[in-house]
Amino acid sequence: MARNIRRSDERVSSYDSVLGSAEEPPFAAHLVTPRALYTHHGIYVGNGRVVHYRGLEGGWRRGPVEEVSLKRFACGRSVRVRHDSRRFDRTEVVARARSRLGELGYRLLTNNCEHFCAWALQGESRSRQVECLRDAPLALWRALRAVCFVGGGLSLVRR
Repeated sequence: MARNIRRSDERVSSYDSVLGSAEEPPFAAHLVTPRALYTHHGIYVGNGRVVHYRGLEGGWRRGPVEEVSLKRFACGRSVRVRHDSRRFDRTEVVARARSRLGELGYRLLTNNCEHFCAWALQGESRSRQVECLRDAPLALWRALRAVCFVGGGLSLVRR
């Protein structure tokens, strides 16, 4: 049975459900699986297959958009189904994902696996992981400024 996980950090309403080990994802589902420092994304195209951007391989060589087994996509980790909005019907989502098979335009910050899935599902290329990474320095600066400089939280002069 799938377990729901609410995602409060996202600007649009979505949630993830954990896929059971013997469970098949819905056709055209947005799949997410954890990696060491990020989450990996793909589109389920049926028959135990996922289309995803392979991303950076050993030696930082760019991998293609490819269709692989669900097991290979998961890489021994859990898989979640991301329930977010879709602009296209399921058949068109799968057709859009497959239309990019073999593409070698992977770029970590501007065209990664999450950008690919957002494009297939919604027609817009975006990555919340990249947005969070981009916004982190500004958020840190604001927090430090609030603590250190507003209201005398930190005295820069020794008494």
